[in-house]
Parts: sequence; structure tokens; C-alpha cells
Amino acid sequence: MTIAVLGSINMDITAYSDRLPRPGETLHAHRYLTGLGGKGANQAAAAARLGSATDFIGRVGNDHFGRSAIEQLQKFGVVTRHVSIDPGNSTGIAIINVDRNGENFITVVAGANFAIDETDIAGAADCLETTTVLLLQMEVPWPPMLLAAKRARAKGAKIILDPAPAPAAGIDLDLSFFDIITPNETETEILTGIHPHDAPTAAAAAKQLHRRGPQVVIVKLGSRGAYLSTPETGLHVPPFKVEALDTVAAGDCFNGGLAYALSKGMDLVPAARFASACGALSTTKYGAAAAAPTLSEVDGLLSRA
Repeated sequence: MTIAVLGSINMDITAYSDRLPRPGETLHAHRYLTGLGGKGANQAAAAARLGSATDFIGRVGNDHFGRSAIEQLQKFGVVTRHVSIDPGNSTGIAIINVDRNGENFITVVAGANFAIDETDIAGAADCLETTTVLLLQMEVPWPPMLLAAKRARAKGAKIILDPAPAPAAGIDLDLSFFDIITPNETETEILTGIHPHDAPTAAAAAKQLHRRGPQVVIVKLGSRGAYLSTPETGLHVPPFKVEALDTVAAGDCFNGGLAYALSKGMDLVPAARFASACGALSTTKYGAAAAAPTLSEVDGLLSRA
């Protein structure tokens, strides 16, 4: 059973301070970290760290950040044969600020990620036609994403879309090519006009999203857990109690965990709970891809809950 990820690869520069800066303010931080990031790379690292055979499809620039990103993906166990070097664009970067409560804001420079096109999909045909689960996000162009989804779905793969970051015109987004969609609160509001602050509002938003194609909607509610919805039923997935240090990539670790669980044949409810444990554990560590938990850590949290 394999997982394929088409998505972004960034190098993250993260500053940690007591609070987030105000517009125009210079604020002294306690420390900073550099490391692998990008929603695609984070999800691939999360799945691979759990033990999944994971292939990545993407691009980096011909620069130090690009070489470092590929090396770090490989250290996580991600197969990088379909990560190409783009001679005309730099590797993507993300500039991240994190406060004492683990909240963050992020500025992304897409670089080579936005140069991904149909040639990348053609070059990864062998991967897309044999994968069990395909993970997608929205830090790469839409046309190659759809092409990848169609090719993998035609061969029986489950297609999971993390609609992040959701575009401003998200309410008009065609979601008919995806089996599972996993928006967070902000993305759900952009896609539906409904802010999911509790189970009833999450259910209402999910109902709208079902009409647009996906059979499974999982609304990620942060510290309030998640809401799992199918056309027949809905269920609140309670949160795990952890001491959060850094919420960067929590959603990505959720998706990597979900892909792992589904590729192992788990039913939806236990898979969503497994994914929630992955997301929660990632907040107890600093960094993005580096915060992804191991299978033994997830099993330990599940056994204690």
C-alpha cells in the first residue's frame, strides 16, 4: 500500500516570540529555526514517518534550499525520484511567526512550487497509477492537481484534498474530483460562507460541501477536535488533550495520518481519530515536518485517551 503526495516543498524560517508583531512593529524573538516545510512536504513526511511507502511529486530550485529540502525528505523516508530541479525558479520559502500560545501567521513565497505543470504529472504516471491514496493541497497550480487526481482516481486511488490555502473565490471551487476534503475552520468559511464554531455549524458547512462532490468531509476544528461527515451521518471527533507549543503543520500531520490510516484499511471513524492524534502530537514539538509523530507515539496517545 503506497501514498503519493503532489504538493509544495518549502524551506521554513520560523521565529518564536511571546506574541505576534503588530503592523509596522519590530519585535525581538527568542530564537528561530530553519527546516523543511510546505504543505506537501509536511504531509509526505508525516505519512513516511508513520511507516508508509510515500512518493513525492514536486519541484525545487537549483539552490541550497532545494538540495537541503530533498535531503531532508529522504531522511524522513520519502521517495524523491519525482522531485525535479527547476532551473528558472527558486525553492519556495515560508516565513513563520509563532507566539507563546503556539498560534502563528505565515508568509509564503511559492517559487518553483507554482511552476509545477502537466509535465510533472506525466513524469510521475507510474506513481499515480499504482498509489493507494493521493494527497493534494493548494500550494501548487490547480490544472496539474486536477490531472493528477483524475489519473490516480481512474486506477482506484482515494483522493484527499486539503484545500489550503483556500482561494478567495473558494465558494466556486469545483470539488467533484475528490473523495475526501479536509478544510480547517478558515477554509471551511471561505468555501461555504459558514464559520464552523461547533458541531451543528460544521454539519451545515459539510452538507454544502457534499453537494459539490466529496463523499467524505472532515472539518478540522483545532482545539475542538474535528467533525466527520458523510452523506448519511455526521460525528464529532473529540480532541486530544496535549500541551501545544507550535501549531504549524498540525493540519498537515492530520492529513498524513489520515492517508496512512486509510491505506492500512482502517474505517473512516478510527482513521479520523488516528489522524486527530497525529495532528495533536505535532503541536507538542517545534517545527513543521520535523514535528510529525512516529507510529509508536500515536499508538501511545491513542492507548492513553
